[in-house]
Amino acid sequence: MIDQNRPEPKFDWFIPIDGDGAHIGTLRAERPPTFEYLRNVVETAERNGFYSLLIPTRFANGLFEEGAPLAETWTTVTALAAVTSRIRFLIAVRPGFVSTGLWGQMAANLDQISGGRIDINVVPGGIQGDFERFGETSDHAHRYERAEEFIAALRLLWSTTDPVDFEGDHVQLRGAFCSPGVVNGGPKFYLGGASDRALGLAGRQSDMYLAWILPQDEISAFFDRARAQFAAAGRAPGFGLRTHIITRPTEAEAWDAAEDLLSEATSVVKYQRQAVFAGTAMVGQQGQARIIADHRVGNHLWNGISTVRVNCGTAIVGSPEQVAEELLGYWKLGVDEFILSGYPHVEECDRVASGVLPIIKSLIDDERGT
Repeated sequence: MIDQNRPEPKFDWFIPIDGDGAHIGTLRAERPPTFEYLRNVVETAERNGFYSLLIPTRFANGLFEEGAPLAETWTTVTALAAVTSRIRFLIAVRPGFVSTGLWGQMAANLDQISGGRIDINVVPGGIQGDFERFGETSDHAHRYERAEEFIAALRLLWSTTDPVDFEGDHVQLRGAFCSPGVVNGGPKFYLGGASDRALGLAGRQSDMYLAWILPQDEISAFFDRARAQFAAAGRAPGFGLRTHIITRPTEAEAWDAAEDLLSEATSVVKYQRQAVFAGTAMVGQQGQARIIADHRVGNHLWNGISTVRVNCGTAIVGSPEQVAEELLGYWKLGVDEFILSGYPHVEECDRVASGVLPIIKSLIDDERGT
C-alpha cells in the first residue's frame, strides 16, 4: 500500500569538484574543476529543474590522480550560490577542521546569501589517510561523537539570535552569537553510513538518511535498521539515495558507454584507490568496492566506477525505461530524494533530465494514483 501522504520525490544532481570528462581514472581530468566549468554544471542542473546539488568534501582528488586539481568545497559552493537563484546546495562538511561556532556563523551567512538554499551533509568518517593529511588523527568513535555534538550545537546556535552556551566533550560554546541567523529554520541535516554507529547517529540527528546505492534487498535491510534507530529516538525517518546513472537509448549502448568510461583509466589511479580502500573502516565504502565478476552487482547495477573513485562507485546502467524502473524500485522502499550524477556532468544532466526523469515521475504518479 502506497502512503498517499508521502512527499513528492526530489531529484538532485552533483558538482564534480574532482574534475570531469567522458573518461575517468586518468591522471588528469579532461575537464578540470575550474569555477567556469562547475558553474556550467550547476546552471545546467538549475535549468533542468533539479531540486538540489550535492557538493562533496575532499582533501585530495578522489577520481583522478590524487594530486590532480581539486576545487575546495566551501569557497566553491559560496561562489556558485551567488550566481544561481533557485537550486539548492547539499554541502558535505567534516566536523572538527573549523571551530563549530565559527562554522555555524559561516553557514548561517551563506544561508542568508543564498536565500535559504543550503542543506548540510555531515561526514564524520573518511577514507584511509584522508583526515591525517591535515593533522587529524582521531579514531572512528571520536569522530562520530564529535559529529553528534557538532549538529546539536548548531541546532542550538541557529535557534536564536541570543547568546547560547553548549558544553560538550568536543564542542563548547560560551555566549556564542549567530545573528541574523538562518533562513526559515535553517539547513536540514543529511547523514549517511552503514555502521551501527552511523545509523544510530542518523536516527538521532539527521533529517535525511542518505545511502549509497546497493542492490535493493541490501538497501532495504539498511533502511529497516535505520527505521529502528529513528523510532528509538522518537523521530520520523527520511531516506535519500546516491547513485550514478549511465543511460543510452538501448541497454547495449548503455553497457558500451560504461565500458568506455573506464577505457583510459590508469594503473596509477587504480592503485591509489586500492590503497585507500584496503584499510578503510567505512562499511559503506567496503560495500561499494567489493570485487564482483564484470562489476555486475545486479541486472542493471555496475560498480566499475569504484575501481577509480572514492565513495559512491556504483551506477544504474540501462535504457531510460530500465533506469526509471530501477529508481521506482528504490522509491517503493522509501526513498524520497535521489542524488544522481553521470560523466560528463553537463551532457548527462541533460540526458537524464530529458530521458529518465519524465518516466520515473510518471511511474511514481501511477503508483500514487495521481
